Amino acid sequence: MSLREDVERVIEQYIRPVLARDGGNIAVVNVEEHSGTVMVQLLGACKGCPMSQMTLAMFVEDQLKQKIPSVTKVVPV
Repeated sequence: MSLREDVERVIEQYIRPVLARDGGNIAVVNVEEHSGTVMVQLLGACKGCPMSQMTLAMFVEDQLKQKIPSVTKVVPV
């Protein structure tokens, strides 16, 4: 399984349902396999939320790093 497939699986199972409870969503824009960098775009209610940076760092990045050790950072685009 590729890193992108792993990222998509974790987002679908663990991250998207939590964001959806508050009207938000997330899209994977790109995954750099060699560096472990994941680029995402927050959507829906998350897009303009003043807490979006905290959500990204404290929840999205934390979940991805916990479940996929090869993920090194998550970057918003």
